[in-house]
Amino acid sequence: MADTLYLSLWYPNLRLEALPDKLIAVLGAFAAHGGEGKVYSATVWPVDWSEAPVFQRIYGRAGEGAERGADPRQAVAEALELLHDDYAYEFQVGWNLWELERGNAGSHSAPVIDTTSAEGRLLTRPSAAGDVVARDDIDEEQRAGVDARATAGLPPHGRKPVRGGPGLETGGTTRWARGPRLVRVTGYGPVFDEGAYEQDGHIRIDFGSDAPFLEEDADLGRVGAKHIEENVRQLVDLTAAAEKASGATARLLWSELGESLATRLADRLGMRN
Repeated sequence: MADTLYLSLWYPNLRLEALPDKLIAVLGAFAAHGGEGKVYSATVWPVDWSEAPVFQRIYGRAGEGAERGADPRQAVAEALELLHDDYAYEFQVGWNLWELERGNAGSHSAPVIDTTSAEGRLLTRPSAAGDVVARDDIDEEQRAGVDARATAGLPPHGRKPVRGGPGLETGGTTRWARGPRLVRVTGYGPVFDEGAYEQDGHIRIDFGSDAPFLEEDADLGRVGAKHIEENVRQLVDLTAAAEKASGATARLLWSELGESLATRLADRLGMRN
């Protein structure tokens, strides 16, 4: 059963004024560990998750033109210009993983900039002109893919592997594609959502579904096991890099259902006695 994976980071005696530097360091760690160097979007939430955003900027995907995507320093500066102790600051960045393709491997929806969550937040995507388009304007084919992931509480992500290209591996009837998923990095003000940082961390990374690290329903074989190993190594390296770069003194990799990823991985690979 797929779970949702998070990384929480804490800092000793963190002052609100130091939060921007911590966020820049964490976002910057992605580029060196399988991620993209640009931020897709920034959203500022006041008080708690039930409130409407007071700021939202959709930068779009990196690589779709010089204007697409924002440098982490720029995105953080714009969002945290509204620096309040009861605000949360959420950024979305691309992170490349090997994932198992199912069904029609040639059918992929366009990348969606997602600001939804389990709390039912707004979903938007950039239009060709870079404007924000409401969820009702997403075509039916995209809506089906987005809704399927939203129902599971997962962020949508877009992948467009080229058949037979360098980002695509096949094994029997399964196909593995390496492409970006959207990851959320959120910095918490000390009194946002009644001090949610105490449980969630001063900074929390939402990796989405843990399926790429397990693929529990698939017959892995040599190719699949190799890709899962690469994904897990990338996760470990990113976790360590984010902790070191931002100066965190405590970190916790955890899941929505409370199950240990390491234990499930050991069971999956038959490594337990």
